[in-house]
Amino acid sequence: MSSPGILLLARADGSSVATPFHSAPLSAFDPFGDARKVAWHGDDGVSAGLVRFSGDLLIEDFPYSETLVVHAGHVALSSAEQTLALGVGDSAVIGRGSRVAVHASAGSEWAFCAVDVESAPARPGLTLLPAHTWLNPSATLEPPILIGPAPQCRALSLFEDEVTELKVGIWDSTPYQRHGRAHRLHELMHVLEGRVTLADGEGGEVTVNPGDTVFVVKGAVCAWASEVYVRKVYAVK
Repeated sequence: MSSPGILLLARADGSSVATPFHSAPLSAFDPFGDARKVAWHGDDGVSAGLVRFSGDLLIEDFPYSETLVVHAGHVALSSAEQTLALGVGDSAVIGRGSRVAVHASAGSEWAFCAVDVESAPARPGLTLLPAHTWLNPSATLEPPILIGPAPQCRALSLFEDEVTELKVGIWDSTPYQRHGRAHRLHELMHVLEGRVTLADGEGGEVTVNPGDTVFVVKGAVCAWASEVYVRKVYAVK
């Protein structure tokens, strides 16, 4: 199930999710139009959901900074500098203002988190988010919110936009539990390894397995419980 603030976007096995979606472009400039299946569209320009698209597009000026995780098919992103060939489970960022060609095989689908901040300067480029990249030690959690020992955490930021404050990268952690608290940022999570249960404090729980993608809304109460090592892609704003 999904709570109003913990939105399961896609399962690795393609099974249905309880999250409600509606078909709508994010703006008049959205290159994917009604191929967007929107689960969240906030007043602060952050959106999340799915794109179901097949075919070819040449986008001269990509209107958002968008993190995507492929859940079906194959998606190729090409700029003047590089081509990213993305299969199921692969993820990347398209920077705002990029000139990018998109080729999606039949039946392609990807989860997305897009950031649209009016008048923000361009941040062009394509950024691959490699699942097995080397990570650096990072800060652990504050003791008051932990249930049990503090975990050992590592992370690597691969895309940062100082203007919109979007950060995207890879993070991992040893098992831990923490109490529910208001989530400090919007966050797209795609679990690469391990399993975690997120709880909203009102009886709603979402267990996120390898290959699943979930979006947590800023301010939503969210507790964390993992009994195994977890590695994930994150996009936070």
